[in-house]
Amino acid sequence: MRTLLCTLGLLSALFGALPAQAQFDNHSLGVSLGYMNFQKTAGLEGGMFLGLEGSYYIEGGFDFVSLTKLSFPKDPITNKRVVGVAPSAGIRYLFLEESIRPYAGADLSYLFVFRSDTTAQYVGIGPNVGLDLFVTDSVSVGVRGQYIFYIALNEETQQSLAFSAGAAAYF
Repeated sequence: MRTLLCTLGLLSALFGALPAQAQFDNHSLGVSLGYMNFQKTAGLEGGMFLGLEGSYYIEGGFDFVSLTKLSFPKDPITNKRVVGVAPSAGIRYLFLEESIRPYAGADLSYLFVFRSDTTAQYVGIGPNVGLDLFVTDSVSVGVRGQYIFYIALNEETQQSLAFSAGAAAYF
């Protein structure tokens, strides 16, 4: 009798089980394309940027994120293009951890502006918000907005506003 009950219990568990749902991976690498309005930071005008980003899930809805932007803004003084590189690292909180992931976070960044005669360097900090949407179990597309306050010695506080759209692969 005991064997029959165990067999029936096992069969009901096997046939009555719900279908398995995929668990999203929480390490990612991605690319983004966006616009960065320098608002005269380092005397630059706004321009497009290409970003390389990555994330690492910590725990409890928090991600460690890194984003490096490469931009070629115009210097209004010389009327030439310069190279701007802005690596950043930060933390973000995922409000949902399902196929739609809205988030808010903060980044610490560094802006290098390479001109033909000099290099300008700024340290920045600022908030960001975004939304990632999974199109498959391992690929997401998303949008992001970021506001950064840049600080440099002997200069006023500068600011930048950036918007981007991108795609990431999760593993």
